[in-house]
Amino acid sequence: MARRDSIMRKPKDSRGTFRRMLAFLGPFKLLILLVAALCVLSNLLSLWGPDLAGHAINEAAAGKGKVNFDNVRYYALRMLLCYVSSSLLTISIHAIMMNVSKRVAKQMRQSVFDKLMRLPVGYFDRNQTGDIISRVSYDIDVISTCMATDVVSILTSSVTVVGSVIMMIRISLPLSAVVLFSVPTAILYTSRMRKITQPRFVKRSKNYGIMNGFVEEMLSGHKTIQAYAYENRVEKNFDQINTNAAEAYYDAERYGVTIGPTMGSINNITLSLIALLGSVLYMGGNITLGSISSFVLYSRKFSGPINEIANIINELFSALAAAERVFTLIDEKEELKDAENAKALTDVRGDVALSHVAFGYDEGKTIIHDLTMRADAGKLIAIVGPTGAGKTTIINLLMRFYDVNSGMITVDGTDIRQATRRSVRGAYAMVLQDTWVFRGTIFDNIAYGKDDATMDEVVAAAKAAHIHPFIMRLPQGYQTVISEDGGNISKGQKQLLTIARAMLYDARMLILDEATSNVDTSTEREIQQAMRKLMEGKTCFVIAHRLSTIQHADLILVLNKGDVVEQGTHASLMAQKGFYYKLYRSQFE
Repeated sequence: MARRDSIMRKPKDSRGTFRRMLAFLGPFKLLILLVAALCVLSNLLSLWGPDLAGHAINEAAAGKGKVNFDNVRYYALRMLLCYVSSSLLTISIHAIMMNVSKRVAKQMRQSVFDKLMRLPVGYFDRNQTGDIISRVSYDIDVISTCMATDVVSILTSSVTVVGSVIMMIRISLPLSAVVLFSVPTAILYTSRMRKITQPRFVKRSKNYGIMNGFVEEMLSGHKTIQAYAYENRVEKNFDQINTNAAEAYYDAERYGVTIGPTMGSINNITLSLIALLGSVLYMGGNITLGSISSFVLYSRKFSGPINEIANIINELFSALAAAERVFTLIDEKEELKDAENAKALTDVRGDVALSHVAFGYDEGKTIIHDLTMRADAGKLIAIVGPTGAGKTTIINLLMRFYDVNSGMITVDGTDIRQATRRSVRGAYAMVLQDTWVFRGTIFDNIAYGKDDATMDEVVAAAKAAHIHPFIMRLPQGYQTVISEDGGNISKGQKQLLTIARAMLYDARMLILDEATSNVDTSTEREIQQAMRKLMEGKTCFVIAHRLSTIQHADLILVLNKGDVVEQGTHASLMAQKGFYYKLYRSQFE
């Protein structure tokens, strides 16, 4: 189980995060400029409406028998045209931003996925799969929604606020002073609420990541849960995690939902003061009834965006919290680059040597202490030992998933740290105990890693792996599509497919990590014989718990607590009656 504390982190600088979010809009700056221009035009038309309404009211207030209805109709029609045109432009703005947000989300997901492909294996050992998926899907969806709606709202609100202030000052400076007095109050309040709510939105995103990781982990182990009748305990654990997520959501929203109503109250108080002062000015003959009406409309247009900005602060903080998680992943240290003078391994023979190798996954905790071994080209090397002896760790080091802390590993005399990782890993074919197949045809799964594989080559590999008869019983044979992770075939069949894949892959060295653990004993013997024949001249490393399967190995390395305690052939090790002898006898007694 991956460590859940891996996603515990301190919030980053919100301004820096916001700037990085805007950086993803860089390729769309022309569209953003177009949206800004349309926002200005739309708001100018909208701001013209109250002025026309004031003129219409002044015409209507001329008194009985003095009203010029043609002028009233003129101003009303122009006001209607302004508002309809503004609405159509707003619809166009949202359509453009929806398209931009879709493309930004695609670009961001591509960046995250590309980053995942460049991260070292250790990152995936430390982090839950569900939390990683949550960042790629949920968090980027939150960011995309913010860009599609909130960016437009901010642009529109900014133009509306500035335009409304200009028009209000133009109508009445004393009334404008009343409105502008409310601005510092609103700014201070929203600033205070930002400090309160942002950490809570960060906590909410973290708890959703934990919940997604737990669900993914439990679904992948569903059969084991049922086999051990562990459903009640899992439900209890999920109930606690779900409660934490729900409480984090409530805690964030509890403060967030108060922002809008509070801002509304501030604006309503301001409107009351406008009505009071406006009445005094009107009675003194310093302002017309139409101007008061226009001013009230402008004040509402001024306060409306303020309210809207207050309402979208929740979404902005949520998007910032999500962006922090995404950018945290993007900022993860990538796998170290190859050395400047690194060369690709070519014409690999398969001579592998480990000299005084020491390694530990965590600082201060060494797993491999002082390992020295040699595997000559074309030999079959078996690695055995109790659980935790370091068998899989050796494979990780051979493949350069991790680099040694001290000592040296060489291939054909070349220190693998002085070779490119791509060439080192390409020199091996690998079959793991945890099989992996993807959604696609049987042919594509076997040919994975060899783009130019022919049908004859694929069939030959399948026959050697004893999977050909099963494939021919499928509806479309080699063109049959298997589901994601091979859900519609058995574990044994998946393992045979991966063995066939390794047989087909043109590599001088082969790693088998419990490669036949999911097949029956009879088939296992046949596969061992077939593999031995097909891979003559290749260096093979086999990790096996069933010692009966590696009796024919050219060399058996016996590991215990990170050290090679014995090495030799099966016969010589049995004759020594040492550690290997005890392991072997324990499996047959």
